[in-house]
Amino acid sequence: MSKYLFIILLFVHIASIANEKTSAHTANSKVTTPKNLILVTIDGLRWQEVFGGADNNLLHNDKFVRESSHTKQTFWHDNEEQRRQLLMPFFWNTIAKKGAVIGNRKLDSKMSVSNNWHFSYPGYSEIFTGIADPKINSNKKVPNPHISFIEWLNNQPSFGNKLAVFGSWDVFPAIFNVERSKMYVNAGFMSAQGKPLSAEMTLINAMQKEIPSPWHNVRLDSFTYRIAKDYLLTQKPRVMAISFGETDDFAHDGHYDSYLSSAHQTDKFIEDLWHTIQTTPEYKNNTVLLITTDHGRGSNANNWQHHASKDAIKSYMKNLAAFPEGIIGSENIWFAAIGSGIKAKGQLVTQNEIKQNQIAATALTLLGEDPQKFNPKIGPIIKEIF
Repeated sequence: MSKYLFIILLFVHIASIANEKTSAHTANSKVTTPKNLILVTIDGLRWQEVFGGADNNLLHNDKFVRESSHTKQTFWHDNEEQRRQLLMPFFWNTIAKKGAVIGNRKLDSKMSVSNNWHFSYPGYSEIFTGIADPKINSNKKVPNPHISFIEWLNNQPSFGNKLAVFGSWDVFPAIFNVERSKMYVNAGFMSAQGKPLSAEMTLINAMQKEIPSPWHNVRLDSFTYRIAKDYLLTQKPRVMAISFGETDDFAHDGHYDSYLSSAHQTDKFIEDLWHTIQTTPEYKNNTVLLITTDHGRGSNANNWQHHASKDAIKSYMKNLAAFPEGIIGSENIWFAAIGSGIKAKGQLVTQNEIKQNQIAATALTLLGEDPQKFNPKIGPIIKEIF
């Protein structure tokens, strides 16, 4: 073999080894970017129930649980792990095992709101805009001056107006400022839309008018979910938000039995949603599901029905003047993620307290978008789930 041929073969061999190392590094560092994202919120569902199941002090309080209720037999178990699985079986048997969960303060996993009010409009605005504006200080139907990450994506050519929001609370059109955003938001008692309208949605529209809601501004969550699911299957949006509201309103009413039953049913809705995602070709294995809440609640029998900061009670929520220091603990929330781009990490311990304003940046990053292009003031990503 000539000296020159030997040198050439040596260089080829070295290049081959280098190429193999580069390919291996690329494969190992590759992060899956989901094509689609669905963000689910469960209004005012406490971290205490999510991570601990039914609260013994409330479950066995006749003031909050009716004698004729089967709630005690359905949701009580002496073992905490068993108890929380009774309440939210899909959350614990699937999401917590195949995804990531934050907010169990017993394990030093902490998350809270950034806004200084601890109630719904400020919370939802913070979730979807990534900032906490102190001027958003009521639940009034005032058009949100801030752009949500969904509205921003809606204007990106690659997303092609394939976004939608569904909610049980009738304030969502204001939160997403539909006059400005021109987004599709179906909330409150709005009918399902479609041309042609399916037989199922025609029935849903009729039933929504026939079945009275306990509240004047919140429809029953079953209607919200059925309308959202129909839209998902017929319109195939790339990004969608679904907001369930019953848990918060049943809690305000002091009906702990209905609060638990609603949380349990919402877990079933999420299970069905995940099954739908995994059996629909456009969504299977390329969709991430995020789940969170807008605020927490009090932690004992005297205040669990309420949520408000000290400043909120001085202004918008003066009806809670009996709690001059605010509802302690109502700032504490939780977060869960499963699907494309999410590794099975289970319950995460946080080094620092995660904030609600980090959700928007996390959603955008999962979709392969730069949060800074959306808003330079946005909260950072929740790095623990990546």
